[in-house]
Amino acid sequence: MDFTISPALEDLRRRIGAFVDREIIPLEADPAAYDAHENIAPAPLARLREKARAEGLWNLQLKPESGGLGVGRVGMAVCYTEMNRSIFGPVVFNSAAPDDGNMMVLEAVGTPAQKEKWLAPIASGAVRSAFVMTEPHPGGGSDPGMMLTRAEKQPNGSYRIYGRKWFITGAEEAAHLILIARTCDDPRTGLTAFAFHRDAPGWRIVRRIPIMGPEEHGGHCELEFDGLEIPPEDVLLGEGKGLRVTQIRLGPARLTHCMRWLGLAMRCVDIARDYANVRYGFGVRLADRESVQTLLGRIAMDIEIGRLLTMKAAWELDRGGLARKEVSMAKIKAANTLHLAADSAIQINGARGYSKDTVLEWIYRYARQARLVDGADAVHEMVLNRFLEKEEGAFWNWPVGEGA
Repeated sequence: MDFTISPALEDLRRRIGAFVDREIIPLEADPAAYDAHENIAPAPLARLREKARAEGLWNLQLKPESGGLGVGRVGMAVCYTEMNRSIFGPVVFNSAAPDDGNMMVLEAVGTPAQKEKWLAPIASGAVRSAFVMTEPHPGGGSDPGMMLTRAEKQPNGSYRIYGRKWFITGAEEAAHLILIARTCDDPRTGLTAFAFHRDAPGWRIVRRIPIMGPEEHGGHCELEFDGLEIPPEDVLLGEGKGLRVTQIRLGPARLTHCMRWLGLAMRCVDIARDYANVRYGFGVRLADRESVQTLLGRIAMDIEIGRLLTMKAAWELDRGGLARKEVSMAKIKAANTLHLAADSAIQINGARGYSKDTVLEWIYRYARQARLVDGADAVHEMVLNRFLEKEEGAFWNWPVGEGA
């Protein structure tokens, strides 16, 4: 790996950082900028999105032919971290979950007609989307092989969907949804991916599940399918290729979470250091106390480890690999680093950190889900152990290039 970045990418990173500092972070202190679920409200969001688009800071994750900047996964690792120094950042640039993951998978597997129908409206910012996969007990969560929602093929070639899903991020505001359902019982070819529009009959939102919060736009919802009909042209990649679609989507999507979480962790460090530099106790500045110095040093190191793991995974994806091992390591480290950074920053800020005078308590509540979403820590550790059993000493091998 070469850790240098191009001047063009550095310029993009700086422009994103300047936009975040100038336009987005100041809004965090304005109660009127928040919606009822503690995210950025529609009016300021629309205004900021227009500014971001006008400054050429839109859809970093897509290729130019899809309406994006084409920076690749490594470029995303650089820029996503910068944009998520604000809690409102990613959605302003149309690079927030679940939309970015859905856009990337539609770009990767969609036919030209499917891209025009399903991808283009999300890429333009006209609609939001959701990825409909996880199910309540006893259905599939981290293990898609447990999936119970079924897609029954009809004589006319269409499919009717029956089942229940939950914790579907963004579903309440999503217009375009990607659904994973079972079409047969084969463990490898039993799942199929479908695209559908929210106005199609045969499904409903049962509830917006209350969570610790804060929430993404559209919440985390429980859905019921009672005969939703999907035509064959809205099958993604082909019948029986649903597991492949999830692999293509979830690896990069998990990694974008890591990029964003590291940005939030850096923000926590900034807030902690700003306070420690001015706060005195018993005649000593907090920043001069060894206990505070070691705590901040440890967090800084952990963020750097997370950045390196994330960059290695992004590099592997750009090389054409699946990066399953690399993404799992990055996901575990970034999630736990964010939680530690938020918790430590609150501790350094004392009562101020526990209040809503800073965004630390917002980040702390958000951070707790990081160790669960897109695969719990234990699942990714299990994946890593499987690689260890399979590869043994080769687990730690370096990629070997050509030449002397």
